[in-house]
Amino acid sequence: MDRYPPIAEHGLVGDLQTAALVSSRGVVDWFAAPRFDSPSIFAALLDHDRGGYFELTPEHPDVTCKQLYYTGTAILVTRFMSPDGVGEVFDFMPPDRTRIPTDRHTLVRAVRCVRGTVDFSLVCRPRFDYGRAEHSLELDGGRAVFRSPEIDAHLQATFPLKRDGQDVRGRVRLSAGESGGAVFTVCAAGGEAPVTPTVGAVTDQFWEVAGFWQDWLRQSRYRGRWPEQVHRSVITLKLLTYAPTGALVAAATMGLPEQVGGERNWDYRFTWVRDGALSVRAMLDLGFVEEATAFVHWLAERLREREGREAEPLQTMYRVDGDPDLVEETLDHFEGYRGSAPVRIGNGAADQLQLDIYGEALYALSQGYEIAQQASYTGWKTVAKALDWLTGAWNRPDEGIWETRGGRKDFTYSRLMCWVAFDQGLQLAERFRRPADLEGWRRARDEIFEQIMQRGWSEKDRSFVQHYEGDVLDASLLLMPRVKFIAPKDPVWLSTLDAMDRTLVSDSLVYRYDPAASPDGLRGSEGTFSLCTFLYVDALARAGRLPLARYTFEKMQTYANHVGLFAEEIGPSGEQLGNFPQAFTHLSLIMAATTLDRALDEQLER
Repeated sequence: MDRYPPIAEHGLVGDLQTAALVSSRGVVDWFAAPRFDSPSIFAALLDHDRGGYFELTPEHPDVTCKQLYYTGTAILVTRFMSPDGVGEVFDFMPPDRTRIPTDRHTLVRAVRCVRGTVDFSLVCRPRFDYGRAEHSLELDGGRAVFRSPEIDAHLQATFPLKRDGQDVRGRVRLSAGESGGAVFTVCAAGGEAPVTPTVGAVTDQFWEVAGFWQDWLRQSRYRGRWPEQVHRSVITLKLLTYAPTGALVAAATMGLPEQVGGERNWDYRFTWVRDGALSVRAMLDLGFVEEATAFVHWLAERLREREGREAEPLQTMYRVDGDPDLVEETLDHFEGYRGSAPVRIGNGAADQLQLDIYGEALYALSQGYEIAQQASYTGWKTVAKALDWLTGAWNRPDEGIWETRGGRKDFTYSRLMCWVAFDQGLQLAERFRRPADLEGWRRARDEIFEQIMQRGWSEKDRSFVQHYEGDVLDASLLLMPRVKFIAPKDPVWLSTLDAMDRTLVSDSLVYRYDPAASPDGLRGSEGTFSLCTFLYVDALARAGRLPLARYTFEKMQTYANHVGLFAEEIGPSGEQLGNFPQAFTHLSLIMAATTLDRALDEQLER
């Protein structure tokens, strides 16, 4: 078995507070608890020997594996077909419906034989605190307790377990129609042991979790051409949302490389203002008002926290509970995915200046106020003060949307989103008749517009460019027509789209920019950004280039993995790269699908 399976060879399960990756071979090789950003318990994806894993697979060496999601749910089904029989493992995590942060999380692994006879083998090797903490083992029949200084993990199986050092193994033979299960529960050190599972209890739990997801998905009002892809994406966004606060993490994982063997290995288990803000529109488009409103409230709370301080009104990213402390460290004892080191925890980009986040924040707040209620007086004053601050800050160089580490520049996208911030602020003030420095905001908005048109435009390439000091193109500017900075069929925009076609698009896949032409302070290269491909589809549809938009969208689906999930990037050979699955990719898929659906419908009506 490959020590490091392809990144795409995984499905995601979660309970709305944390998540796990399960490979198509039935191995849990990523799981952190009690939250997305907690230290890992299984991290074999980052170091096979030191990271820990939980394997539940048939013993037969000649096995064909298939993986799918149970329809309309986040329950992952891994099927094993061998000469002796066919077996299945159902992986799921019961969601906590109280939405109260808890230190107790359960991963259920139900196993059954559907044809013939299958011998299943279990190996459980937890490695606490990113493999840095020792643990002890208590074993009694089908019950094992792994005890570490901070966390206990209880493994309870419907079949006997055997000691293997400080780990456990197990084996069960099942014939057609027979079932079993193994339940892995984590809790605080010394926490109460869970109830011993029975086959009947595991089955009941399966149907309860299936009902939860199917009932939730019924809220979707999407009736377009790509229901499978859109609904899998929205379930993935839900899985990546920390229910107690409504904060969306950028991805379930950390340290997975943008280039195998390279250094672009980041921790994405945090909430970027940018990603979460754009998810609001995606969720609203599908009818998930509660999730959209929850993030708007989380975002408003981040603004309130810094009111009256000298610090900038917002930080680029936060932990799911709003904690701004994301100190970046390196796990030197981990070799990294296929030798991709360093493996980082935390994220130093939290301290960067990224002025575009104010545009995305105001965009989200304006959507939220539209579907909820008018901003309270105190809430509005907080927003107004942030915009007042921005009137004196928007013209500063920053690190930009791609969090470059090669020095600050006058990024066009950052200016664009500052324009959005003032534009949305003015609309909110006038719609709700709130007090505001309308003259100052309008003056700033108009100055930004003129500056972008003059300094962000390259006469040589007949396109908008990444920053004012060069002619490099940048796919983030594909959002220009969506945020109404420019009409989608304006000749200036169509010329920019043509320039991007020539320089950033590779067989329908889109690079975010060329690092060789615009050094970002990091070694190595990267793949095409899946987010950018979907932004490209959105822009093509708005420009009326519908055959190319539809072809690009449907071609992009061939790069999804076997269960419809996307990582951050697509590599030279079509492999998925970067942290997995990435929320930004899935929310942009939803945005592209809804825009393209609408444009195709309008074409039919003409």
